[in-house]
Amino acid sequence: MTASRDYEALVQRGLKLDLTRGKPSAQQLDLSDAMLKLPTTTKTGAGIDARNYGDLQGLKETRELFSAALQVPAGQLVVGGNSSLAVMHDTIVFALLGTMPGAERRWAEQEVTFLCPVPGYDRHFAICERYGIKMVAVPMTAEGPDMDVVERLAADDPAVKGIWCVPKYSNPSGITYSDDVVRRLAAMPTAAADFRVFWDNAYAVHHLSDQHDQLADLLALCEEYGNADRAFVFGSTSKVTLAGSGISFFGSSPANVEWFLSHTAKQSIGPDKLNQLRHVEFLRDADGIAAHMRGHAAIVAPKFELVDQILRKELGELATWTAPHGGYFITLEVPNAADVVARAKAAGIALTPAGATHPYGQDPDDRFIRIAPTFPDLEELEQAIYGLTVCVRAANA
Repeated sequence: MTASRDYEALVQRGLKLDLTRGKPSAQQLDLSDAMLKLPTTTKTGAGIDARNYGDLQGLKETRELFSAALQVPAGQLVVGGNSSLAVMHDTIVFALLGTMPGAERRWAEQEVTFLCPVPGYDRHFAICERYGIKMVAVPMTAEGPDMDVVERLAADDPAVKGIWCVPKYSNPSGITYSDDVVRRLAAMPTAAADFRVFWDNAYAVHHLSDQHDQLADLLALCEEYGNADRAFVFGSTSKVTLAGSGISFFGSSPANVEWFLSHTAKQSIGPDKLNQLRHVEFLRDADGIAAHMRGHAAIVAPKFELVDQILRKELGELATWTAPHGGYFITLEVPNAADVVARAKAAGIALTPAGATHPYGQDPDDRFIRIAPTFPDLEELEQAIYGLTVCVRAANA
């Protein structure tokens, strides 16, 4: 009865709180306000006029700046617009409509299946669903996707063409793939010669403290094991600088980069090089990126700590949750997740739909809820998480 009374009182408060998406807060965006006065020049060190057409691969200075963070040689990076999701979407479309290195024919001419570690990123799943790509869920472990399952499926079925991965501070579990998992992804036999690892390294530099998770270099390992074309690496500065005005990256083998650029050349005569120059001036070098990200951590880390404190105090053994070293999300595992999310919505607390962490929006165990703590201020976040715990207790009274 106490849980029921607490929930009724929560509903009566008429809250309007949002924990749905992993957006940077206004305070985080303020860290990059100086970019609005940049660049101070329109010429690169090599004398390229950034105002003009050309340089489809992106400025050399920009590629060199982010090469180490993304673990891709600068010559094998392509710099794009503000959205890495758009680059991933286009890469899928290019594979459907054009023949990739190592492929015998276009993906559109055959059955295509993707492996999807769960819990995972709903927007990855949405791309597959949009283009009729079959998805097979693969369980996540504390070290990354269950590689026994991945290796078996990839080796047995030539229709298995790819796997989605958020390898560092994974969305939404916060897991960083172990060295063994990365090595097995690079080395494993696949029935499809054109199998690709879609390596969405969105949180490469998004640490919450001085304790940085280390990620093995997939691209180098793929080359070592004779699968140089296997990895597609993606990244962006959307949560580094200005979310709507960042730059994105595609990285891969020389053959894959040539294939990718052959398609983007039909879309554009050149990217926004002024924005690339702006990022180079603002961040300067690897030390500049690290210093800037420490500013983000100072804002974000207390929010993750607050969520952990409230969940410990209010839920105890009723639920489990992650305590990541970086990234943007916390995964909460509770019984009756769909009921919890529905109760939260009725109480004015918006959460990502239950099941969004799985292909087709179907969580067979009905237990995963993604928490995005970055956008609200601490007071709003405290209200939202306390409210969420009330909903968990009410749904499982």
